[in-house]
Amino acid sequence: MAKICVFCGSSMGARDEYKTAARDLANYLAAHHMELVYGGADVGLMKVLSDTALAQGVDVIGVMPKRLIEKEVAHHKLTEMIVVETMAERKDKMVELSDGFVALPGGFGTFDELSEILTFNQLRISDKPLGILNIAGYFDDLLKFYDHAVAEGFVRKEHRQNLIVSDNIPDLMRQMNRYQPLTMGKWIEDIKNESNHL
Repeated sequence: MAKICVFCGSSMGARDEYKTAARDLANYLAAHHMELVYGGADVGLMKVLSDTALAQGVDVIGVMPKRLIEKEVAHHKLTEMIVVETMAERKDKMVELSDGFVALPGGFGTFDELSEILTFNQLRISDKPLGILNIAGYFDDLLKFYDHAVAEGFVRKEHRQNLIVSDNIPDLMRQMNRYQPLTMGKWIEDIKNESNHL
């Protein structure tokens, strides 16, 4: 993986561990000669991540809708800033540019991005690994809900298991490098058969 897209908060969060994780991830990218793709903001964990990466000589590409740039939250010292019209275009551009995705703690925007890549991987629109860096158990309740969705028959077990989760950056990256996309044939047939037995 040469370019990693990171989803994370435009707020700092309530724990110092979140900021530390953003710095540690940026330093990992630098040590392994990877580029960073992210949302382009100069606030919150996004700022911590991008500033640390830039200070370590990492090429940093921001992708931001014009409307947010007009709100003056854009980072103006990035290697490259790609301006798009909509949030949907932003996510499409991130998918196009990146070789893998990591979610750090964040809010609704991070949840949205995480869900989109999960869906893209399920439908084989994208075959790129997605990892959650579960710092201080931030994502525990979300992961429990995913398990609940499996138990209730709305998420397939293999799709849940294909989501990579770790609280350790090197371990997360090792798992992402071993990622294997799932074939669509069986589960598509399964849901067709399920629907034919009403």
